[in-house]
Amino acid sequence: MLVQVVKSKIHRVKVTGADLNYIGSITIDEDLMDAAGIIEGERVQIVNNNNGERLETYAIPGPRKSGEITLNGAAARRVQKGDILILIVYGFLELEEAKKFKPQLVFPNEETNLLE
Repeated sequence: MLVQVVKSKIHRVKVTGADLNYIGSITIDEDLMDAAGIIEGERVQIVNNNNGERLETYAIPGPRKSGEITLNGAAARRVQKGDILILIVYGFLELEEAKKFKPQLVFPNEETNLLE
């Protein structure tokens, strides 16, 4: 049996932009993506601590060391620049493997979104 578990999480990053006219997705500083083990195109759940919104989209890499967290397309309507988000990615594992699995948890600087 497969179970779905948290694969990785980027905890408390600040929205740096919202681009309604982009085709969709969330742009994430590639350093953060690497640290969390998130790959381009992977589904990401977004939890907005400021308004309680939860939504899903897919990740695209942003410039390294930029701290960029930009919601694109329709998702841009669900955030405001400066909102604090939690980004969560899930994966499927066999039950016994899931019991031992430890997710990649990333806690960047909340003001800059950079890794310290």
